[in-house]
Amino acid sequence: MKNIGIIGSGDVGVALAKGFLKYGYPTRIGTRSEEKQQQLKEEIGGNIQTGRFTEAAEFGEILILAVTGLIATDALHIIGPKTLQGKIVIDATNPIANDTPIDGVLEFFTNYEKSLMEELQETFPMARFVKAFNHIGAHLMVNPQFKSGEKPTMFICGNDDEAKKEVAEITTLFGFETEDMGSAVAARAIEPLCMLWCIPGFRNGEWNHALRLIR
Repeated sequence: MKNIGIIGSGDVGVALAKGFLKYGYPTRIGTRSEEKQQQLKEEIGGNIQTGRFTEAAEFGEILILAVTGLIATDALHIIGPKTLQGKIVIDATNPIANDTPIDGVLEFFTNYEKSLMEELQETFPMARFVKAFNHIGAHLMVNPQFKSGEKPTMFICGNDDEAKKEVAEITTLFGFETEDMGSAVAARAIEPLCMLWCIPGFRNGEWNHALRLIR
């Protein structure tokens, strides 16, 4: 199994780290805070390795970008193009602004003519970005169970077909039916799915749901 480097130590990074460890992936999670590294070892457990962003990125053959959208570009600049060269970057970020949601609808700092992932791919062309894990809560990212018994859909996109195949293997392992929606342009539609997923939570306090494509 390939080494996994997780960039970001919030709820998403921690949840996915636990998932990768569950399935035997060597995993290192990166944080900007050296003080948090010991905390992460205790919180995640298992054989988790910790370090700075650069150390996690150097370790990982597949990287998970799990920081807030506002600092995504800065985090990748810290890592640098040499380390990103040729690596798959699973982009779990969303371009969420600091504004308060309006009637449960999040505000984005991007527009519908260009997604955050497109911007990241253009800025870091040496990496192979695949959008995934951005439209479901962290607590449901690994083998979620629902009353209906149905599997949720994980919508993915990216410009590299081989990278998407590898990511689909992971999302399938993690309990999702995976739908490849095409090139990075599709992130213009996939990123706003985060808005849709969050509305029941902000309006009614309901967070235990997922999206599914029915044929």
